[in-house]
Amino acid sequence: MGNQVDKLSHLSYAEVPTTDPNGLDTEEDGPRVGVSYIFSTDDDELDDNHHQPVDGPEQEEEKRELDCAVYHRDECIYERSSNTTELETFSPENLLNRCKPGDVLEFVCAGQYPHWAVYVGDFQVVHLHRAEVKNSFLTDAGQGRRGRIVNELYKFKPLSPDMVVQNAMEQVGAKDRELSWRNSEGFAAWCRFGKREFKMGGEIRIGKQPYRLKLFLPDKQFHVLEFQSLEDLIMEKRRNDQIGKAAVIQELAHHLSNNGSEANVH
Repeated sequence: MGNQVDKLSHLSYAEVPTTDPNGLDTEEDGPRVGVSYIFSTDDDELDDNHHQPVDGPEQEEEKRELDCAVYHRDECIYERSSNTTELETFSPENLLNRCKPGDVLEFVCAGQYPHWAVYVGDFQVVHLHRAEVKNSFLTDAGQGRRGRIVNELYKFKPLSPDMVVQNAMEQVGAKDRELSWRNSEGFAAWCRFGKREFKMGGEIRIGKQPYRLKLFLPDKQFHVLEFQSLEDLIMEKRRNDQIGKAAVIQELAHHLSNNGSEANVH
């Protein structure tokens, strides 16, 4: 089988089939083409009155998430696997009992983009929401969604908890053109690791594409996408989380069949 790698083009949206600013495929039948999300803004904005119930049976969110890994050249810098207990989610009230200042949190719900935040203590988080960095109570920031601590997903060396909190608090109130992050994940990860790669335009998009997103499929198969920046890769990863595992697998199967290709086998 051939090396199944899709190199994502960095063209304007007028030049590729995928034209939605959030990276959603607007063509029902055409194969999806990866793009650079150069015109996207915060992708996980929710209406402030939108709440999901958390009192019913626990949502097994991890079952609809596709296992994946991110590589910068040959180094694994992110890994999410359903074989670990790290993906277990909790109600906002239970999550509060587990948080320490400097922790990075992820709130998840089927059909929505994951929302990331930094816990700063006193039941509060700092997060990027609706194009503004806000200091909110954890229960308000989660908007009813279940959450988890995701300190270990990215493999970079973290800053000290005090520095993570300081990074977050110093940005409170920043909005619109003052922002250096395209979504809540990029902001929270920057607070924890301090790496410019999480910022908008933090890397020059020229030459070889050094980032790879490896998607683990059923039957020990996988598919790889290449990107010129971590920022673009995060946008694609979040889009996959929003549409869910089944939709991603169906989309890839359609794309590969149209191109006469097959996914690689481990």
